[in-house]
Amino acid sequence: MSTYLIKNTCIVSDNKNTYGDLLIKNKRIEKIAPSIETNYDVIEIDGSNKFLLPGCIDDQVHFREPGLTHKANIYIESKAAVAGGVTSFMEMPNTNPPAFTQELLEDKYSIASNTSLANYSFYMGTANDNLEEVLKTNKKKREICGVKIFMGSSTGNLLVDNPLVLGRIFEGSELLIATHCEEESIIKENLKRLKAEKEILEPSDHPIIRNEEGCFESSFKAIQLAKKFNSRLHILHISTVRELQLFGNMLPLKDKRITSEVCVHHLHFTSDDYARLGNQIKCNPAIKAPNNRTALWEALLDDRLDVIATDHAPHTWAEKDEPYEKAHAGLPLVQHSLALMLYYVQQGRISIEKVVEKMSHNVATCFDIKERGFIREGYMADLVLVDMNQSFTVSKENILYKCGWSPLEGFTIPATITHTFVSGHLAYANGIFNESVKGERLLFDRG
Repeated sequence: MSTYLIKNTCIVSDNKNTYGDLLIKNKRIEKIAPSIETNYDVIEIDGSNKFLLPGCIDDQVHFREPGLTHKANIYIESKAAVAGGVTSFMEMPNTNPPAFTQELLEDKYSIASNTSLANYSFYMGTANDNLEEVLKTNKKKREICGVKIFMGSSTGNLLVDNPLVLGRIFEGSELLIATHCEEESIIKENLKRLKAEKEILEPSDHPIIRNEEGCFESSFKAIQLAKKFNSRLHILHISTVRELQLFGNMLPLKDKRITSEVCVHHLHFTSDDYARLGNQIKCNPAIKAPNNRTALWEALLDDRLDVIATDHAPHTWAEKDEPYEKAHAGLPLVQHSLALMLYYVQQGRISIEKVVEKMSHNVATCFDIKERGFIREGYMADLVLVDMNQSFTVSKENILYKCGWSPLEGFTIPATITHTFVSGHLAYANGIFNESVKGERLLFDRG
């Protein structure tokens, strides 16, 4: 593997900016110093007027393999991730078949080892009838990111609504439990009421059906279970003002037993955008009224929300271009998540140090990821070089997702990812991919 020397750049890590050089050798960050000279061959990269960030770690993506590869696959979506500065991902179990057994889970790891350009991990899926398989995951807690519970029927048959099973999972799992929180009974009642009032439902009805109350009640239930059993709980894609009262910021992140995630689309879009984008922004939980977005930003900046992710969930255009009730829920974002947050850096809404904290540092800390997520000597060299003065406009010509579309089309972002290193390998440079080395399986420092 080649040795690289990045010169004269602004290194952003550990809540500070350091100007200097960084040496990559044998997959790792060998040295960081104001100036580095070597007596052996290196490939030198000029980082002048650029920022060097730790690679983003996306804790929630849907890459659709196996079984749903007409929408996406691990190879293509990981390629999009790398182009967007996401060097590691954690993928959800709602594939076909779902990852309900240890064998099916390892099948996904096998696919990724042969095709993924980014580092990877996969969640164990839960159902009402696979408790024994879920608890077997305890033996692999250093090798698997977590256990995923759908507490609302967002997708397929992964809903876990048996209270006895939920209790056993929260009591018995030694891994982080990641939850999709929407209360099924509230969703069904809202849908029934709205269909009695309207002949045809529209995308703008989505946040009425999957409303604030449904999110709050489910998140509250998950937190009560976690407190009862002292479980390690991570609630995904928080989308409402009400849920924010459930989270605190008094403890250091490493000491929190209950943590939270916000997704880039809930920070960017509001219910006002359904008129323009319709089903393109139909997702679960729903994008809601503007006051929710305002509150999410406040909670992100004051550390009640710990992590930024995407919930990247691609569907074909034909699947989105259906009438509202038939249109699939989810949107593709992993290529543009970091760039979108850098747009908000340019807008003065968030600092670049805070973006790095929420998209890299905190994900590594939340999940106890081994030797990644920070720019430190000895750590794996997952790195992203960013030009904050080079803009681009999202268009079909530069979208890499297999589905071929994005709700951000036409949006101009005033920053560009120029280079991405994955475990010391220069996987992407100025629009060119080097696919000769694949990503690595994430490992976790858990006792």
